[in-house]
Amino acid sequence: MSQYYNLGDQTLWDPSNGASRLFMSQVTVYQAEVGLPSGISPMEADECQIDSITFTAFVDALLAWHSKTRHAIMATMSEGFVATVLALAEKANIEVNWQAAERAESHYLKTASDPHAKEWTAALQQRSRELIRHITA
Repeated sequence: MSQYYNLGDQTLWDPSNGASRLFMSQVTVYQAEVGLPSGISPMEADECQIDSITFTAFVDALLAWHSKTRHAIMATMSEGFVATVLALAEKANIEVNWQAAERAESHYLKTASDPHAKEWTAALQQRSRELIRHITA
């Protein structure tokens, strides 16, 4: 069984029920973290709609939130969800605001006491691109 994430008439993603249930639970968590609705409607009859305007704002806010998170555990726990949302945005042809994330990263790398601080923006972009092939529709 699959559930369908639609943007208008286009199906962006049709994950299994288990993957969808986990994703929707995380949507709830991160809506609270960023203080914005995701634009992803509740799942009804195995389908939900994504509002592109609201989703775009959520994606940008989520990426900005993630870029400012320097707590190693929080960053690690959120990375998979953020990459998945970015992959959905790519599939929806939504232009993501990477500039804010890159500015936050640049500031962090200049002030970090950790000599092993790595550039994560490029790694996150790569991870989201890899996930696109797993987001089938």
